[in-house]
Amino acid sequence: MTCGRRSPMPRYKRPAVHLLYLSLLKAVAIFFAPSPTRLGFFLSLPLQIQKNLRKKGTRYRGKENGSSAAGEDPETPEGMKETKAGKPPQHLSVIRHCVSTTRLADSTDLDLVERLGSTSPPQGQSGFLPVFRSGSCSEMGPKPFMEDEHICIDNLVEHLGALPDFPSLGAFYGVFDGHGGTDAALFVRKNLLKFIIEDSHFPTSVEKAVKSAFMKVDHAFADSCSLDRSSGTTALTALIFGRTMLIANAGDCRAVLGKRGRAIELSRDHKPNCNSERLRIERLGGMVYDGYLNGQLSVARALGDWHMKGSKGSACPLSAEPELQETTLTEEDEFLIMGCDGIWDVMSSQCAVTMVRKELMIHNDPERCSRELVREALKRNTCDNLTVVVVCFSTDPPPCIEITKSRVRRSISLGGLHLLKGALDSN
Repeated sequence: MTCGRRSPMPRYKRPAVHLLYLSLLKAVAIFFAPSPTRLGFFLSLPLQIQKNLRKKGTRYRGKENGSSAAGEDPETPEGMKETKAGKPPQHLSVIRHCVSTTRLADSTDLDLVERLGSTSPPQGQSGFLPVFRSGSCSEMGPKPFMEDEHICIDNLVEHLGALPDFPSLGAFYGVFDGHGGTDAALFVRKNLLKFIIEDSHFPTSVEKAVKSAFMKVDHAFADSCSLDRSSGTTALTALIFGRTMLIANAGDCRAVLGKRGRAIELSRDHKPNCNSERLRIERLGGMVYDGYLNGQLSVARALGDWHMKGSKGSACPLSAEPELQETTLTEEDEFLIMGCDGIWDVMSSQCAVTMVRKELMIHNDPERCSRELVREALKRNTCDNLTVVVVCFSTDPPPCIEITKSRVRRSISLGGLHLLKGALDSN
C-alpha cells in the first residue's frame, strides 16, 4: 500500500540535484579566489556535474528567455539575452565568470604586448624637447671702444643647410670678449663654428670636435697675416643638439643655467689667481703677478695673444684649450645666460637668474631680458664692455613658484629667560 506515504523521488533525479547542490557550495566558497583557482576548480568537477549544470542552465534559459534556435550556443551573447521575465540563476553566472575570464595568452597576445611595449617611452626617460628662443644685447659701456663679439643661431639646420648625419634640432651661441683690439674676437666669431662642423670627430664625438676646433681656430688666427696677432679674446660657446647642451669655455666669460629660479654655473672663470690655473701656469714656466698672467693679462686662457704664446704647438702658460661641461636639459631648465666679465664683475649669478626669470614672467622676451641685465650692470658702475645672451628653452614663460610657509618654532634658553626677567624687573 502506498496510501499515506509520500512517493519517493524518482531515482534518476536525486544525483543530479545533490551534485548540483554540492557544486554550488563549492563555487560560492571559492568565489573570491583568484581566477586561475576558479578555473581549475571548474575543470576538476566530474564531467557529469558539468553536463548537468549546463543542462539546467539551458533549460532555464529556454523557459524564461524563450527557446533558443537550433544549434545556438547558450554561452553566446544571443543565448544570454535577458527578458523582463527574469534573470539567470546566480550559480550560472559564477561558473560563466570562471570560464570566460581566465585563459592562457597565445602568440597573438604576446605579439601585441611587444608592439605596445616598443611604442612606450623607456622608463626614466623624459619626453621634454627644448625650443630655442634667444635675445642678446651689447653695449660699449665706459670703455672708449667696443671689443666684444657674440653669435646667436637658434636653428643650425636653417643656418647651415642640410648636411649628412646632421642632427635635426640644434642651436649655437657664443660670447667672445676681445682685448688688445677687435681682430681676434671677430675672427673667432666668424670661423669657430665652421671648424667644429668640419672636424673629423663631428658629429660622432662633439666634445673632441669642439676642443679641436678651439685649437685650430687659434692656429688659423696666427697664420692670418692681415690681422693683429697680438690681439686676443676669450671664448664661451653653447652647442645644443636636442636635449644635450655642451658648454665650452676659455677665459672669464660665464654660462649660467636658470633651473626653476636657481642659478647653476656651467663654466668656471679662468682667472690667473685661481688655484688650478696658477699651478698650471707655474708648471709651464709662467708667473702670476698681482692677479695678471706674466704681469700682462688678466685671464689664464684665451685665443690669440700670440706675442705671449711663442711658436705654435709648444706648451705655454696662456692656453686656448677650453673646459667642457655637458648638460642634459629637462623641464626644470628654463633659460641660459651667457655673459662677459663686464656683467659678472658687478653681479652674482643668482642675481642675474632672478632678474631674468622675473622679466620673463612679465613679458616673456629674452632680448628685453638681456637689455635689462646690461642696464643693471651699468647702474652698478661696471668698467668694461657688456655683452649678454639669453636663451630660453620653452615658448612659455616660467611658471610661478609657490613657497609653502613653514611654521617656525622659536625658543629661548634659560639664561636668556633670566636676562629678560631681570630687564623687565629693572623697568
